[in-house]
Amino acid sequence: MPGRFMSFTIAIDGPAAAGKGTISRALAKHFGFAHLDTGLLYRAVASKVLEGQDPHCAAQELTPADIVRDTLRTAEVGAAASKVAVLPEVRAALIAFQRSFALRTGGAVLDGRDIGTVICPDAQAKLYVTAAPQVRAKRRLSELLATGAKTDFETVLSDVLARDERDMNRAQAPLVAASDAVTLDTSQLTIEAAIQAAIDVVEQQRDAI
Repeated sequence: MPGRFMSFTIAIDGPAAAGKGTISRALAKHFGFAHLDTGLLYRAVASKVLEGQDPHCAAQELTPADIVRDTLRTAEVGAAASKVAVLPEVRAALIAFQRSFALRTGGAVLDGRDIGTVICPDAQAKLYVTAAPQVRAKRRLSELLATGAKTDFETVLSDVLARDERDMNRAQAPLVAASDAVTLDTSQLTIEAAIQAAIDVVEQQRDAI
């Protein structure tokens, strides 16, 4: 596929724990594309903010090493990331990096909250990956417990719903499916089935070009 297109962008959006990260990584591997979890950019900024840095400065000074830190997947950083993501100056500082990555030769897969609507509105393939809040909370709980975190289902569900509220109702780049995105509900799908469904969608959109 990279040989057919010098650049091909797959934009994947969706709420927390819907499976978009897993699907994005699988798509990147399947098609031989580079992958960027844009949520890690905001988590990296949030991590620096929790350490006392100014959000705008943290975003401007972000380095590749910052997005591979082991502490970025904690619930505390996730909640803080949702808060810094509503700041216009933070979003503006990170847009250029994301758009440059999306246009790299050989293809790219980006997943986040506003990829298909703001970052890459002209992406050749777009997916909106979602799932019921209760399903997403159960998945996130499993992830957190696996890291040794002390929490419970009701707490995680409350966090998921609160994050949805912030992400979907923020004034700057709210979470919403792009008008030309294909919605993939993973609530009742196995990981393998969800990945295959996503591959099928991308191939259909590729062939339509």
